[in-house]
Amino acid sequence: MLKGRCNCGAVSFIVEGDVQGASVCHCSQCRRQSGHTWASAHAPVSAVKISGAPRWYHTSETARRGFCTTCGSFLFWKAHDEDRMSFALGALEAPTGITLEKHIFTADKGDYYEIADGVPQRP
Repeated sequence: MLKGRCNCGAVSFIVEGDVQGASVCHCSQCRRQSGHTWASAHAPVSAVKISGAPRWYHTSETARRGFCTTCGSFLFWKAHDEDRMSFALGALEAPTGITLEKHIFTADKGDYYEIADGVPQRP
């Protein structure tokens, strides 16, 4: 079981079971929302138990993002038509046992950094 929370503790979550897709997203929305990149993994919605009341922001017609209204921590991403939800790796208590699998939306990455960790990249 993984445990996570926002910066102030008003929103917390646990993830049980199958965690997949550990990635770093470089899209413009994640960069704006987080201030750089957003590292996440995903699990079935039924495996993510949220305590507190995140606010959900619909960033597009296809997905929404959940964040804490007190401290602003960006914690969740959920596509409307999927039964899985992504959660912020940076919000998890260590040890996680998770290893990054990929970088995504690398074609949209900022021009101020390079990706040089050897993890596979997807444009």
